[in-house]
Amino acid sequence: MEINKGKILVIEDEKSMREVLRILLEEEAYEVTTASDGLEGIEHLKSSIFDLVITDVKMPKADGFEVLASVKEFSPHTIVIMVTAFGTTEAAIEAMKKGAYDYIHKPFKIDEIRLIVQKAFEKKRLSEELSVLREKFQTSFRLENIIAKSAKMQELFKLIPRVAQSNSAALITGESGTGKELVASALHNLSPRKGKNFVTINCATFPEGLLESEMFGHVKGSFTGAVVSKAGLFEVADGGSFFLDEICEMPLSLQSKLLRVLENGTFRRVGGTADITVDVRIISATNKNIMEEVANGNFREDLFYRLNVVPIHIPPLRERKEDIPLLIGHFLSKYAGTPKRISPEALNILMNYHWKGNVRELENIIERMTLLSDREMQMPEDIPEELSRKADHLKGLPEIGEGSFDLELFMEEIEKDYLLRALDRSRGVKTEAARLLNLSFRSFRHRLSKYGIR
Repeated sequence: MEINKGKILVIEDEKSMREVLRILLEEEAYEVTTASDGLEGIEHLKSSIFDLVITDVKMPKADGFEVLASVKEFSPHTIVIMVTAFGTTEAAIEAMKKGAYDYIHKPFKIDEIRLIVQKAFEKKRLSEELSVLREKFQTSFRLENIIAKSAKMQELFKLIPRVAQSNSAALITGESGTGKELVASALHNLSPRKGKNFVTINCATFPEGLLESEMFGHVKGSFTGAVVSKAGLFEVADGGSFFLDEICEMPLSLQSKLLRVLENGTFRRVGGTADITVDVRIISATNKNIMEEVANGNFREDLFYRLNVVPIHIPPLRERKEDIPLLIGHFLSKYAGTPKRISPEALNILMNYHWKGNVRELENIIERMTLLSDREMQMPEDIPEELSRKADHLKGLPEIGEGSFDLELFMEEIEKDYLLRALDRSRGVKTEAARLLNLSFRSFRHRLSKYGIR
């Protein structure tokens, strides 16, 4: 069976012509919706997203120019071809000025329609590809972008291609800096949706009202400043993938709207009354313990289960230290203007560091080292002093100099470190972390409070 090439809306009041166009386009493997007048066509535009609209000009209830205006309002990325038996040069010029892609006269040849539609879809595809390239600043996200050789990451590499073939929602968990967006991008680029848009949004960077407008769009006049109707990112992502980063930061009022999209693929623009249908694969991510957020009433339980159909966890860098030398080599090549290496002593310090910021923190450190050091071989003294000092605490007992060793401070640092390690191992579940340290929950909670650990 031939893959569907795209969605076309045909608006034509003459039944025989409408059927001819429908049959012709369906034979070319397009998904075709028909309408017998302009008003019916406009209703379709309010509830569905089309790649192309072919509309007659002279029609009852609403003419082709009204349809063209509605396309620009409800779906600005849709291409419009106008057809008429009463064509004039002036009408053609007016149609093109108002945003029509092409204007053809009846009677037309079958091959003429085929060619115009084919060129229209080619133009749309090139425009979308250019938009994606600009959005991503010509950066390609693939599985190869994730640098790792550890056993835990190799298991992740095996999982990603399998999950990519599914349309099911995926929830990526992991600390900040572990590479959640890289994994989300790989899921899209290894999927059948890779030819469509990969749209991303960070839920933590928008206030509630603006986040809703960004995701779902808005209609003209729905709020102060809404001078034109705007398509939301869900419409931009139609046919592709939508990555919702920091999903736990989404306000409860929007979570119900996202749940609706997951359940039936529909939503409404802000201030709108018409349902819009999209086909989008949703990928979400969080660095928080989402189950704890559910228990605290900050996140809807039903939405969590909808998002967590395929859970993917990225381990922190300190749990896969064998990846550190590989990553260091990669970042040295990326940021050094000339070939650079790292000494065994410097590598040992970096291997013993806790890396709370994970791969992102490691990349920043290597970039700083290559910027500030002219040496070909990166030495321990090129490593930021605060990082070296923290790494030393994990290597063993320090030497006792005269008046230079603070035992109380050292023991506090050890206690804090093990509290954090236990939380890491338990993925933030405090009762489990207390059990790992053989502490009562009350005692464990008291220690967290003592050191301001949250």
